[in-house]
Amino acid sequence: MIKNSKLKAVLVFCALIFFTSIQAKDKPLKVFILVGQSNMQGTGHVKTLPYMAKDSQTKPLHDKIIDSQGNYLSYKDVQITAISDKSTDKNGPLTIGYGSSLTKPEVCGPELAFGITMYEKLGEPILLIKTAWGGKSLAIDFRPPSADAPNIGKNDEQKAKNRDAAGHYYRLMKEHVKSVLSDPGKYHPAYKKNAGYEIAGFAWFQGWNDMVNGGIYPNRNKPGGYDEYTKLLAQFIREVRKDFDAPKMPFAIGVMGVGGPTKDYESPRYKGVHQNFRDAMAAPALMSEFKGNVKAILTEKFWPKDVEAAESRKRAKKKLTAEDEKLLETGRSNAGFHYLGNLKCYSQIGEALANAIHEMNHYRPIIFKILN
Repeated sequence: MIKNSKLKAVLVFCALIFFTSIQAKDKPLKVFILVGQSNMQGTGHVKTLPYMAKDSQTKPLHDKIIDSQGNYLSYKDVQITAISDKSTDKNGPLTIGYGSSLTKPEVCGPELAFGITMYEKLGEPILLIKTAWGGKSLAIDFRPPSADAPNIGKNDEQKAKNRDAAGHYYRLMKEHVKSVLSDPGKYHPAYKKNAGYEIAGFAWFQGWNDMVNGGIYPNRNKPGGYDEYTKLLAQFIREVRKDFDAPKMPFAIGVMGVGGPTKDYESPRYKGVHQNFRDAMAAPALMSEFKGNVKAILTEKFWPKDVEAAESRKRAKKKLTAEDEKLLETGRSNAGFHYLGNLKCYSQIGEALANAIHEMNHYRPIIFKILN
């Protein structure tokens, strides 16, 4: 603590000049890359917004998505470019409509809350680059170039086919990101060529196709059965950092959490398999080489348990209460493996991924250190 008032005043004055000079300069445009399969695409339908609004914890985030008049809010300082199935692409200010089908304006995924949260954290323009395709594995489709060719398949023909397909969507992801970064001004009007851009984070939300594939992971119900996924994901992290020239780029892993925490599973059938896979997904964050710049987010904690319970009662043909009917009407818009198409769930996931990346970037106001 500085006690000399004159010295403190001088330091404060110098600090203000320092920060004014920083603010006067153009800052690099912050870029965040979002990659994965169908749950990164997202199936959160706006019909589930009332479910999000009734929770006091998510109501504030809800109010940043839609206003009291029912209008979807748009963030011009947060621009997004997304590429999805059939190479469909869409660019513009962040709002509802960048979900699983880019042609449908009523669906979104984690990107919406991610962008809103990150923008509030940084208070400056940002660009989101989202590349996600449904039904894609890390073992084949997103396989990093540094990995050995896969020897996966029931016969020689299938193995050859998988070898040919290996890494195809990694390459598409890389090509799209490189294309955007070759001309960022095309995608964000705040981009200044003299200031450039900074890749400030990468969010990965994928896993379903690997988790359910016993052909790729024959020992998935045993400890270590998904070790190959951990190995490939670690290679993937190294590879994207190399390809995008961002050696310490914060990397957040959205760990598959469909069904909620496995300790709450009613049936033991998938409990071991799901937990084994989640552990394998999260494992790179525990590696010493990634200490401080890779984090795993357990998306299971955002699973809508009450909606799932109402759906279970419906399947069992039990009499539904009015509350059950309301939950099914406003809390579900898609299948279970798509987090029930629950927008509250997707928004909490996006928010958590953004918070994790922000923490890894270590943004700290230096002026408080000077004053204290």
